[in-house]
Amino acid sequence: MSVRTQLTTIPLTEDLVRGALELERTEHGLLPHRLPARARAQNTDGPLAMAEVQPSGVRLVLRTRATVVELDTLPTKRVYTGAPPRPDGIYDLLVDGRPAGQAGATGGNTLTIDLATGSSQVRPGPAGTLRFSGLSAASKDVEIWLPHNETTELIALRADAPVEPVPDRGRKVWLHHGSSISHGSDAASPTTTWPALAAALGGVELTNLGFAGSALLDPFTARTLRDTPADRISVKIGINLVNADLMRMRAFTPAVHGFLDTIREGHPTTPLVVVSPILCPIHENTPGPSAPDHSALSVGKLNFRAGGDPAETAAGKLTLSTIRGELARIVEQRAAEDPHLYHLDGRALYGEQDAAELPLPDALHPDAATHRRTGERFAQLAFHPGGPLAVTDA
Repeated sequence: MSVRTQLTTIPLTEDLVRGALELERTEHGLLPHRLPARARAQNTDGPLAMAEVQPSGVRLVLRTRATVVELDTLPTKRVYTGAPPRPDGIYDLLVDGRPAGQAGATGGNTLTIDLATGSSQVRPGPAGTLRFSGLSAASKDVEIWLPHNETTELIALRADAPVEPVPDRGRKVWLHHGSSISHGSDAASPTTTWPALAAALGGVELTNLGFAGSALLDPFTARTLRDTPADRISVKIGINLVNADLMRMRAFTPAVHGFLDTIREGHPTTPLVVVSPILCPIHENTPGPSAPDHSALSVGKLNFRAGGDPAETAAGKLTLSTIRGELARIVEQRAAEDPHLYHLDGRALYGEQDAAELPLPDALHPDAATHRRTGERFAQLAFHPGGPLAVTDA
């Protein structure tokens, strides 16, 4: 007769969670946020509210001799009307920094979104449990990375041995901000988003402020970057401004300056890289807004198209090409007085040859293979000795 291992409930405390800026106590447990309350209070946009509470880069980090670890969570799963079902969120287990398993949580709330009308509806559901067993009884660092694209409330943590926070290992903190591509889009799992991969290869601790659809030069996001501790910073600017058709070039240039000025108020000499957009053929020379392709939705496929007219660039409408040129000019101008400011052309991460080999499946978002390639290239270009975010001497 088998005997079930006796597990002890471990208090979910802030020192066990990394990658979140705040933990909100809810009626169920702890809800990680990637924007602080003050910034959330200034936001009126539903998509950003949904994006910041999806825990991209957020992980439980603990030291233990446990052979079994269980985590109860309450996920919120998204369903898009007319589109194929989305896979459930994946939880990645790392032991001493190496992949050691994956799990999913059953149950949870369901958020149904109609892209045609913009309406949404939430159906409540039960919490689920994920279990990692068969771990070594040796002392080890255990990380459970939460799904990057699925809102996740932490309900309870259990283990068959005591747990303590992992001590500071002296690793540099990399703070990154960007769009859905930085958020993780269609990466295979939370540790294989391109920022997570780049952080692992670069030997840095990631704080990921990539917000799907919401890298829009919001002042409250700039203040969040300003006020968040960091040793290295990068901001990836462009695609969402085209997606949303949010501003013209006249507003874009001073908005970028203001965004960078605010970051520099809190990080005056921290290495800071401004990354322009990766290649996205539908918007290279055609302005936004981006829109779902309803003909594709009718056959169960999610795809996007460009809704603007290339001729409108003469009136200041933004394209990825014009944004890249202006970002390069702005960084060159500012770098004359800011020697720790750098520019990285996003096409060095994913360019024309990559698009021919690995086209964007929905015309906007990279797939898992492209996330891996992007993460490897960013690590090589930014974190490698001699790179702008290098953590070792050249």
